[in-house]
Amino acid sequence: MQEDGTVLGIRMPSTRLSPLRAVLRRMAIALAMLLAMFALVAVDLDGYHDNADGRVSLLDALYYVTVSISTTGYGDITPVTTGARIVNIVAVTPLRIAFLVVLVGTTLEVLTKRTRDAIMIERWRGRLRDHTVIIGYGTKGRAASRTLMENDRAKESIVVVDPDPAVIEEAAAHGFVGMVGDGSRSHVLNRARIREAREVIIATRRDDTTALVTLTARSLNSRATIVAAVREAENDPLVRQSGADVVITSSEAAGRMLGVATQSPAVSAVIEDMLAYGKGVDLYERPVLPAEIGKPPTMGDELAVAVVRDGKLMTYADPRVAELRAGDRLVVIHVPPPPE
Repeated sequence: MQEDGTVLGIRMPSTRLSPLRAVLRRMAIALAMLLAMFALVAVDLDGYHDNADGRVSLLDALYYVTVSISTTGYGDITPVTTGARIVNIVAVTPLRIAFLVVLVGTTLEVLTKRTRDAIMIERWRGRLRDHTVIIGYGTKGRAASRTLMENDRAKESIVVVDPDPAVIEEAAAHGFVGMVGDGSRSHVLNRARIREAREVIIATRRDDTTALVTLTARSLNSRATIVAAVREAENDPLVRQSGADVVITSSEAAGRMLGVATQSPAVSAVIEDMLAYGKGVDLYERPVLPAEIGKPPTMGDELAVAVVRDGKLMTYADPRVAELRAGDRLVVIHVPPPPE
């Protein structure tokens, strides 16, 4: 277990409780036990004997409860009747044990949490297949995870890798499995089960780091789709040579959007709308349906804007896609029906 509270650098999603609330909750439980034990003694004061004056008052009962539940047990006040002794056997002794458990609860919680996390991690590793690894959970990484969620991707199928423990805590709070470490290191990516991953999204802060992470990821998984983001267009060829299938130039893409927005704000708004899945007009990729084979891409119910054939992207007006073939994929614009 590492200093940041992770097991082997892996942070499982969980609901966090602030330290103050945790302490106050334990204090409330301990006080409730004390009051419950006091009530049991108070209803049967005659069943107890005080060696000092022979009688037990409510104050004496509270005193007896505090020294008894803390296992101090001076023996000056003792149960003497059969009923009082039965109450001590059935209720007071279990309450005393429970009170001690609450007092040492912090230690027990740490031990049980460590064991629970280790079990959860082993179960998670055993069932993790065809998942998505997001390397870098900054602005781009968070936006990518939100887009995946909008496309009905399960949180359990997303693994976040970042060298900053605070960032991994944030990812875990969002419901993702987080992993602390450098994404350019093979052993870190192996902990993320990158060999079984279907997609890898690389959104680091530096282009040279992106190239190194891409090279490492591709060497470990030759079949995964690797999508990487770079700041400068001149680094695009380098990252592609490192093994990326798709490279997004963030600075140029933002610059184009700025230019489009100044000339035609409506076009910019439509592009933003297409990028937000499930909101208004959607732009997505799907396989060609059997009924569409042999027909032009413009004959379907949806508006086709491109065709992907043998890994190559062609516009719908390209003469090579005058007839759709089996295995083609269509990039279409879909307008959801109005709500009833």
